[in-house]
Amino acid sequence: MDSVVFPDVRLMEMRTGIGFIVSPSDRLRLVAVVSALSSPQKHVRRARIVLLSADGTGTSAVMSATGKPATCVWRWQERFMFAGGVGLLHEKTRPRGIRKTAADKTAEVIRLTQAPPPPDATHWMLRAMAKAVGLAASTVQGIWQAHGLAPHRWRQFKLLNDKAFAEKLHNVVGLYVSPPTHTVVLSIDDKS
Repeated sequence: MDSVVFPDVRLMEMRTGIGFIVSPSDRLRLVAVVSALSSPQKHVRRARIVLLSADGTGTSAVMSATGKPATCVWRWQERFMFAGGVGLLHEKTRPRGIRKTAADKTAEVIRLTQAPPPPDATHWMLRAMAKAVGLAASTVQGIWQAHGLAPHRWRQFKLLNDKAFAEKLHNVVGLYVSPPTHTVVLSIDDKS
């Protein structure tokens, strides 16, 4: 007979191999955690899960009593089985999520940002810089933000290499300063 899969139904396997006995000293400690008003709620929930499980309450009933999913109940049962009452009250150490960027890489990004851009660009682009120094684009962006660098913003006036630039500038400024009578001056900003 073929098995039928219903889209709204999830099948959960029963776990085997999890069993523990709560010693009298551990029970006193867990009851104290549950009854103390100053206990963090995460510790209270963990202790309640273990106490209910030790009393023979099934996973479904523990889930109903604590409002936690089966995976959470199983996690704390297993933690108590391997680490005891102390394991419930202490967090596992985890590796740091964000690695520090090496100082030489940071210095290289800063140096290149302040140097002239690549020959085919007007300024350093984020991905081009990341590729040039061998870092992630998000890391380069973080370095730029931390050091107040914005290579896409020019803080100086750029002159054109046009020989007639001074004459053209004089004509444009003259139109704004003293426009001819009965005329409209339109300005179009030309970007490349």
